[in-house]
Amino acid sequence: MLWNFGGLVKSHKDLDVWRLAIDLAQDVYEVSKVFPRDEQFGMTSQMRRAAVSIAGNIAEGAARNGQREFTQFLYIALGSASEMETQLEIARRVGLVAEGDFARLDALLARVAQMLRGLIRSVKSDLDSQS
Repeated sequence: MLWNFGGLVKSHKDLDVWRLAIDLAQDVYEVSKVFPRDEQFGMTSQMRRAAVSIAGNIAEGAARNGQREFTQFLYIALGSASEMETQLEIARRVGLVAEGDFARLDALLARVAQMLRGLIRSVKSDLDSQS
C-alpha cells in the first residue's frame, strides 16, 4: 500500500494520522466492551464501525491511484470522524460512556480530525502546484 506525496513513496503506515486513528479504534473497542449487551448491535457496533472506518479509509485512499483519490478517501475518513463524534456524544448523554472516557476519546478524535484536515490541505496544495 503506497502513496506518492511530494515525490516520496510511502506506506499508509508511515502516516501519523493513520497510527493515531488505529489508537482511537483500539480505545473505542476497549471502552465499548462494557456497554450493555442490548447495545451490541446498536451503539457498540456503530461506534466500532465508525472508528475502524477512519483508519480504513486512510489506508484505502493511500493505496488508490493518485492524490485525487487519496483526497476523496481522506474526506470519507473525516466524515467517519464526524459520525464517531456524534455517536460518542450520544453515548455520553445516555450514560454509556463515563466522563473520563468521553474526554479522552473526544480529545483523541479531535486530534485525528485536525490531522486529517491538515493532510487534506497538504495533498490538495501539492495537487494545485502540479497543475
